[in-house]
Amino acid sequence: MNIINIEHIAKIYQVGSEEVHALADVSLRIDKGEYVAIMGPSGSGKSTLMNILGCLDTPTKGVYNFKGTSVSQMNDNELASIRNKEIGFVFQTFNLLPRSDALHNVELPLIYAGVSSFERKERARAALEHVGLADRMTHKPNELSGGQRQRVAIARALVTSPSIILADEPTGNLDTKTGEDIMSLFLEISGQGNTIILVTHEEYIAEHAERIIRLRDGLIENDEIVKERFAPIKNGASKM
Repeated sequence: MNIINIEHIAKIYQVGSEEVHALADVSLRIDKGEYVAIMGPSGSGKSTLMNILGCLDTPTKGVYNFKGTSVSQMNDNELASIRNKEIGFVFQTFNLLPRSDALHNVELPLIYAGVSSFERKERARAALEHVGLADRMTHKPNELSGGQRQRVAIARALVTSPSIILADEPTGNLDTKTGEDIMSLFLEISGQGNTIILVTHEEYIAEHAERIIRLRDGLIENDEIVKERFAPIKNGASKM
């Protein structure tokens, strides 16, 4: 089933008197449960594509259907609703509240969604346990390692049970060993049937995905399946 379907997407920015064509003509489909990496050199359009896929920006031209609903012309409030309910974000810089502990950081999307205090704490605890941080729930970001902070960010992305996880350079601030640990966690999350879109410029990070989309000059240069679809892991079959 298509979860994302974009057709002839273009994005043009006006910089002074100059038009910058960040995306020229991009069409792609992503199915439920796919693990996709988007790659490209600086200026290729991958960040712009990520922002459009994540409903952080809207295209200048073209059509974007998310789960069968057109989001191309949605207003800011409608886009915010999609982001909060349907998309889990993982950023390179973690984006955690420095004065809040791990549990509260993971709760945040549920607070915005109006979930009751008891339920959101239960769901936040479960998400932290899932990423292997059951013993770090009361720790603040400065009391956690880089890898642990990224795990908190991944738990926050998972806590709303989103349709897709959108990860922007999730290992960019981590050493190689810690980065590999985080990618192993993404592999497990993918194996449970989650849809993951990973934006990276690192070849060895992209190789963890099953499909790699390469951009250049605002166009898709190559789109290939690099490994077989992971079979979903049954509940209880894997334990962090």
